[in-house]
Formats: sequence, C-alpha cells, structure tokens
Amino acid sequence: MQSHLVILRRASRPIPGSNRSVGSFHGFVVEPATTEPKTLPNNREKQIAVLVDTATGWGRRMVRGIIRYANQRSHWHLWIEARGQDEPLHLPPGWSGDGILARVATRPIAREVEAASVPTVNVSAIDLGDVQLPRVTSDVVGSAEMAVQHFTDRGLKNFAYCGPNRIAWVGLHCDTFVDSVNQSGFECSVYHPRRGAGTGWKNRRADMARWLANLPKPVGILTWANRVGRELIEVCRENSILVPEQVAILAGDDDDLLCETCSPPLSGIQVDSEQIGYRAAELLDRMIDGHKPPKQSTRIPPLGICARRSTEVLAIDQPELALAVRFIREHASEPICVADVLKSVPMSRRELERQFQRVLARSPAAEIRRVHLERAKDLLTNTDQPIPEVARRSGFGSPEYLAQVFRREFNISPLKYRIQIRGG
Repeated sequence: MQSHLVILRRASRPIPGSNRSVGSFHGFVVEPATTEPKTLPNNREKQIAVLVDTATGWGRRMVRGIIRYANQRSHWHLWIEARGQDEPLHLPPGWSGDGILARVATRPIAREVEAASVPTVNVSAIDLGDVQLPRVTSDVVGSAEMAVQHFTDRGLKNFAYCGPNRIAWVGLHCDTFVDSVNQSGFECSVYHPRRGAGTGWKNRRADMARWLANLPKPVGILTWANRVGRELIEVCRENSILVPEQVAILAGDDDDLLCETCSPPLSGIQVDSEQIGYRAAELLDRMIDGHKPPKQSTRIPPLGICARRSTEVLAIDQPELALAVRFIREHASEPICVADVLKSVPMSRRELERQFQRVLARSPAAEIRRVHLERAKDLLTNTDQPIPEVARRSGFGSPEYLAQVFRREFNISPLKYRIQIRGG
C-alpha cells in the first residue's frame, strides 16, 4: 500500500469550475510520501470539502480522523475553513469537487450540499426527516445511558439537564437523556430559561442560579457541552453551591484543555469523533467510487467518561456502604475481593450484600468486577501498554483472566477491543 504524507499548506491550484484558486482558502493537502505513481482513477486527486467546526475538541478530533483516513488510503485534497461552532459553514462560491463531509444539522446547509450534486456524508446526529443523506454519527442514546449509569454508580437519584435546547441537536441530546433517566425509574428536571434570561450574561447566570437553587439535592446534571458545564460550575461557585457534593456536573463532550481548567475540573463524555471522521471519510470514498451507502445510519458509541472532580461524589445515605464503595474504587488497580472490602468496613457479609443490592442493585463482587473492567477499558483505550500489563494494572492479575471476563461481558478479546475502539 502506498504511504502518504499530510502536508499543511495553502494550495495554489484553481478549483475546477471556479475563477478562484484553492490558495484563497486554508486547505489540507494529502500527498504521496514516495515517488510511486498515483493509482487513483484518471491519475487525479479527489477534491473533498469538510464542513465541520474547528473551534471545539469534537470538531478537531473529527478532522484528525478524516486526515488519518486520507493519509492511509486515498489521495485527497481537503478544503476546510477555520470556523467556530456557532459560525455558519458554507461551500466556497463556485466550488466543484468530488465529495462533501458535513455536519448537516439545519435545512439551509442541507439544501446547499444537496445543490452541489456530489456524494455527501452527514456527521450530525440530527434527523431532519426529509433530508436523505447517509450518516455516520455519534450514538446519543449510548451517551445518555452512559451518563445515567455514571450518576447512579455514585448513588445519585436526582437528575437534571442543562443546555440551550432550542437548538435542534441540543434538544435531541436532552430528550435522549430524559428518556434514559425515566427508563431507569427516575425523573429529570430540564433547564428552561425564563423570558429575557438570555439577553445578557448577568441575567442568564441569575436565571441558572434560580434553577439550581430549586433542584433537589444531591443532583447529577448532564450538560450539552463543556462550555455549559463550565458556566454551571462558575454559577455554583458564585452562589455557594458545592460541586460535586450538592451538584455533580457531567459535560456531554470532553475537551482536556477546557475541562481541566475548571475549578473543580469537569468530567466529560468521550465522544469518539475521530472515529466518526475516519468512518465517514471511508464511506464517502466508497460512494465516490460508485458504491451505494447503507440505508441505516452508522452510530459510533462513546469511548467512555473521563471522570474528574466535578462528579467525584458518593451520594449514599449509609456511611458504611459509602466506605465500602470508596474502598473498591480506590483499589481499582489491585486484585481485591469481597473479603478485602469486609476488612475495611464494620459490616457482616450478609449486610454488605443487602446494602449493595438496595442502593446499587448489584452485589459487591459485581461492583469490584465493574470497577476493574472500567480500569482495563481506560488503559486499553488511552495507553499502549501490553495486555499482560493492562491485566496487572486493572486488578485481573493475569491476561487469561482479563480475556475471560472481557469475552463474557463484551463478546470480544481485550486486543480486539483496543483495535476496534481506536478505529483499526
């Protein structure tokens, strides 16, 4: 397979069908790293427009996934402009290319890409109904279920959602979380700004403070994005509301820089947008070559949750049980068993089992296994440590036992899980 080199520069070729040159825009150019002849049809590189914002971690990771695919498989020229999340994305006037990768979340952008009459892949989770574009997108239902599990694992029974849900994709994010909370047997409060609350920074914060003050506590709040989560943390701080003791806050996405500069640092769901970008580029390449797209959307599950101090809470009304749960989580890297837990708390085994089932709906052994599995998944996803080292550092002891539990829980080996979650 021919290797490729990603070169970032301003291109100077004219765009076909336009009196403007690519040099008028910031572009990524993927060119061969060797002198081997090109193998693409007609010896021509593919002109691809990318309509994705570049101001968020979500968008930047997606672009990296697109570049990774282009660098490995195809000879592509990527047209992309630096844009914020709220800035409109448009094709350049007169653009004529081979394909489009776009976040098609509104009908105006849908009409624009459809008018281009080239293969297009949509990376938005929004279903516009009458817009029939193939999609590769995030699994918002999976993210919602993961958020609920994250909160219930911490003993929380009160839930809320905060985001500008007048925006279509935020409304979808909110609805799936509310549905998941309801299916778990709980209720969910949703922040609805009062009339005029959004007209100014101070008014918005005062309105958020009113809403937060009226929530039952302790409460777990999912926010649409890290910028909303950051603002909630600041409003809590200004109004002497303790985070995470009274309000645990989880962002719907994760950006290391923005999440870690909060006080306390903000937990976030790790949406696998790099994998979305890679798979969308792969699908677009097939479509350009004449293959029909799948009828169903491809949904990429989240990688997990990067837990920081904003959700570091144990809302358990039984002190001994809280100690037992904390002991298990503090020893996620060690091969502990239920007997070790009993040494740390003044409870009989029967009472420990009863309290775990009452509050967490699982046994102490199941909680130990779950915590060890989460630790193993984190190491497989975020490190290059060999499988035996992952097994040792996640409390399983041997790679054989880790593989046995992984196959039973996920029907996949640890190595295949690592390959799959990293997109091959």
